Amino acid sequence: MPPPRQNEVQTFVFALTKNYSLLSYACAIEPLRLTNFTLGREVYKWRLACEGGDSIACSNGTVTQVDMGFDDINRDEILMVCSGIDVQDATTKPLLTWLRREGRKGITIGALCNATYILARAGLLDGKKCTIHWDNRDSFEEDFPEVELTQAIYVIDGNRMSSAGGSASADLMLKLISDQHGPEIAGKVADQMIYTTVRTESYSQRLSIPTRIGVRHPKLAAVIQAMEHNIEEPVSPSALASDVGMSTRQLERLFRRYLNRSPKRYYMELRLQKARNLLLQTDMSVINVALACGFTSPSHFSKCYRAHFETTPYRERGTRANAQGGS
Repeated sequence: MPPPRQNEVQTFVFALTKNYSLLSYACAIEPLRLTNFTLGREVYKWRLACEGGDSIACSNGTVTQVDMGFDDINRDEILMVCSGIDVQDATTKPLLTWLRREGRKGITIGALCNATYILARAGLLDGKKCTIHWDNRDSFEEDFPEVELTQAIYVIDGNRMSSAGGSASADLMLKLISDQHGPEIAGKVADQMIYTTVRTESYSQRLSIPTRIGVRHPKLAAVIQAMEHNIEEPVSPSALASDVGMSTRQLERLFRRYLNRSPKRYYMELRLQKARNLLLQTDMSVINVALACGFTSPSHFSKCYRAHFETTPYRERGTRANAQGGS
């Protein structure tokens, strides 16, 4: 995105979808307001849009009044789509039609949080790199295998931008502010936000494995990382142990000591959690979900799923269908 000409005001249009993330939206819009405050003049302004052009509720129930519906946008304006939970339900035909129309104008379009899914569905990410909230990564990769998905907190690729959501929206906007008005102004805006670490796109979304599990043991972290990277084709405990220079019995003791479960149990929980994500976030058949999570037998998958979640995969899928259909 080129820097604006002297005294030029850059306009953003924030398109809010049903159940959008208020955190992602606030972290994107507040840096713009604070830039105006810091510079003592208006260099950014914004409009809010939603389907119908009236008001829309975010995922926590707060209702926001908007300025416009899916109206035409000037080519020099930047369109940011903000989504959140139930993104498939929020991906409506009018929204896709509008995005495709605006995309044909060459407008810069960004996605906050799970709105990356919407841009991909509209065909606006073909040949582009992007990112999405880590909780929707599995389903996105299943739905859009041709799109290059990264684990970065934000990505800028030509006239397409994406942010993983949450506070990462602030990092994306601070990057844009830095590019347009210089790093000193972006730093002052970060200070106003009490934002002590401005992250670059090279930062990963998730905490490190030791931080997540509360245990700093390099071999344990290495085994868990291997498990997370081998869900579809699980690796045997003996192979996992061998890869980190341990015996299977030593690996068992390590997991029991720090995680109070066996390696096999921990691995199973990872696979079942991915299965649940796919059931709730995609239209994959239960059989295909089972295969994607390393279960060769649908009956074994159903038995393990029921034991862990106290419901069957088919009922879980039905719960999702009923919830979406009634919303």
